[in-house]
Amino acid sequence: MADFFTRFGRSVELVQESGRVLRSDSELLVLPLLSGLASLVVIGAFGYGVWQSGLLPPPGEDVRPEMLPWQLYVALFVFYFVQYTVIIFFNTALVGAAIAKLSGGEVTVSSALALAVSRIWAILGYALISATIGILLRYIGERFGFIGRLIEGVLGVGWTVATFLVVPVLAAEGMNPIASLERSIEMLHDTWGENIVGGVGISVATGLAGMAVILIFGAGGMAAINAGYLALGIVLFAGGVVAMIAVTLISAALTGIYAGAVYCFALTGTPPRGFEANSIREAFNRKGAS
Repeated sequence: MADFFTRFGRSVELVQESGRVLRSDSELLVLPLLSGLASLVVIGAFGYGVWQSGLLPPPGEDVRPEMLPWQLYVALFVFYFVQYTVIIFFNTALVGAAIAKLSGGEVTVSSALALAVSRIWAILGYALISATIGILLRYIGERFGFIGRLIEGVLGVGWTVATFLVVPVLAAEGMNPIASLERSIEMLHDTWGENIVGGVGISVATGLAGMAVILIFGAGGMAAINAGYLALGIVLFAGGVVAMIAVTLISAALTGIYAGAVYCFALTGTPPRGFEANSIREAFNRKGAS
């Protein structure tokens, strides 16, 4: 238990240090914002298309997965592919910008997007692999009930761990998706194993921040409306939406900076610029180090 709290404490330090890097170049927030907007467009377009196609069963009808039309799975695969392409494209831009920033360079949104464009074929290939894995896991989870969902969860976590450094490798080295995946697994094994301490720390920190936003603005809005202050309640709810968007953007940017930091450390064995040596070395203990 003591070791858990020690690791968690180091994760909080890394979140704070990632935040300092982000504050030094807040322009990085534009990239997750663009990613979110593009993802909403994709979700809306595919959702409307599938709804109009008549492939979905009527609301409330109990339909087993094997009874769903095969065209629906094809549409879902295409959706996964397009959505992953959007997400990986902007993640590549974000992580590439983070790596440049951590190496002491200057970055702009346009230069980050230009980097992602230069990696477009690798991005499309990785999106295709991710979509295939995603649709297979989704099928297993729906087809085999509780056991299927358990398998889906375990394999999903394994896939997430194995691919943690794929985007940094793809952004920094321009490898094809298969080579990037192999490189990610190799760097993961050679440096810090399965201890994604900082990633968990960022998720916990931003999750708590999101809960605080819901409690403060949501509860405040409901209290204001119940007290007869409708305008104030609407303002509080609107403020909550804006705050949640801000938390989401900051979380995505911090995750990108963190992934870039992990890549830089895995590549060189030295903490990247902007991070204190002790905290990052302790969080990412290289195998064989004392």
